[in-house]
Amino acid sequence: MKVLLVYAHPEPRSLNGALRDVAIKELKAQGHEVRISDLYADGWKSQVDRADFPTLAQDERLVPAGASKKAFETETLTEDVKAEIEKLLWADALILQFPMWWFSMPAILKGWVDRVFAYGFAYGVGEHSDVRWGDRYGDGTLTGKRAMLIVTAGGWEEHYAPRGINGPIDDLLFPINHGILYYPGYNVLPPFVVYRVDRFDESGLEPVAERLRERMRTLSTTPPIPYRQQNAGDYSIPSMQLHPELGDPGATGFALHVKNDGGANEQ
Repeated sequence: MKVLLVYAHPEPRSLNGALRDVAIKELKAQGHEVRISDLYADGWKSQVDRADFPTLAQDERLVPAGASKKAFETETLTEDVKAEIEKLLWADALILQFPMWWFSMPAILKGWVDRVFAYGFAYGVGEHSDVRWGDRYGDGTLTGKRAMLIVTAGGWEEHYAPRGINGPIDDLLFPINHGILYYPGYNVLPPFVVYRVDRFDESGLEPVAERLRERMRTLSTTPPIPYRQQNAGDYSIPSMQLHPELGDPGATGFALHVKNDGGANEQ
């Protein structure tokens, strides 16, 4: 496989840096080809602004989605964005690695998504009709490729349990896994999460490193999270409401959008 690892941590000597090196070494040992986008080291520009659209007239109002669409269609996106899109098209699998800061990804990684997931590439793709609402949520440009997260968190694992005060880790990562990765078509694997990292010492690294090696060994075979496909019949179009007979009666929230959620009428 060809693997792109997008890495977002400002300190190379961090635990994240050590885990990145473990993942890359194991992937290469398994015969995979690996490319790395090290956002802090590369000085990645995170904000979307007029500089992203050099053909936009000075007196023209900036509408980011419209400007992104035009730039993608005319091949006038900036060279750094073009290079990342080329990597995504090249890769069979994408890994996003980052520390969880304030219940989300660092701003520099969100900015990578904002700029690289261009209109016409990652969204705004496919027909809109009474039976299909674009190619997204299981369809799209990146359909058939795999993606996963490597995440470090300062809190205890119990804090991110179903009844933990921070909320379930699957809910916290849902906007990334489902809204960013699944949206353009990736098969999204369960995340690799390391907890209590602020209390880590040398003795704690090796067990975690071995778990990560195992995940890298099974990158091509681990079953993805069974998210529901938008255009496969589970949702009413164009309202995008899940059909009432699916899922647990009266249930709401993220878990409804995962198959096999225990609903009595699930098939």
